[in-house]
Amino acid sequence: MSRLYNDKHRALQDSFNSRELADRVEEVALVTEIDDNAKAFLESRDMFFLTTVDERGRPTVSYKGGEAGRFIKVLDEKTIAFPSYDGNGMYYSMGNIQGNPEVGLLFIDFEKPHRIRVQGKAIASSDDPLMGEWKEAEMIVRVTVSELWQNCPRYVHRYQKVKDSRYVPKQECKTPVAAWKRVDMMQDVLREHELNQVADEGGTMPIEEWMGYIQSGDERA
Repeated sequence: MSRLYNDKHRALQDSFNSRELADRVEEVALVTEIDDNAKAFLESRDMFFLTTVDERGRPTVSYKGGEAGRFIKVLDEKTIAFPSYDGNGMYYSMGNIQGNPEVGLLFIDFEKPHRIRVQGKAIASSDDPLMGEWKEAEMIVRVTVSELWQNCPRYVHRYQKVKDSRYVPKQECKTPVAAWKRVDMMQDVLREHELNQVADEGGTMPIEEWMGYIQSGDERA
């Protein structure tokens, strides 16, 4: 019995005469535990894409970024952990996880290229004993892996990293306040610590200034 395919997948595979091919891919590529090679790859990543699903079945995809070599921890052959940092206050992915633990993760190396897909169940907690492992983490997400597999690198364009985002929390430097929190129209909904950060880092700006940063690719955005 397949771990991946349901009747809808099978109908398409039969329509395109690829059932045997799909079965072979699952047989060869799919694993249920993280080996040493996968561990090294996952822990070297500075970004990945996280898919979550809300209680009404609506999916979303979120970009997650951090410091290379310190962002992802493989705790054992079945468990991945990563921090949830300050965002836009929506807690969209974290809220989805609270209601529906099923998640998908896509890790990509754009320079090689290489990618690994992970599926599993997640929990997110601000009481996790790993909270001290990541500066400024608001919650720790632990994913219990059910399946993972290496994807063919075809269609992955080759890109080279220019530099880290200045907003990635690092032990050796202060993390600046998000520029959009300095926009004047946001001040009445910011929390006290954010208002203090805004005051310490140059005060407010009109939204047009912030949009100008975005449109020009300015790293202050």
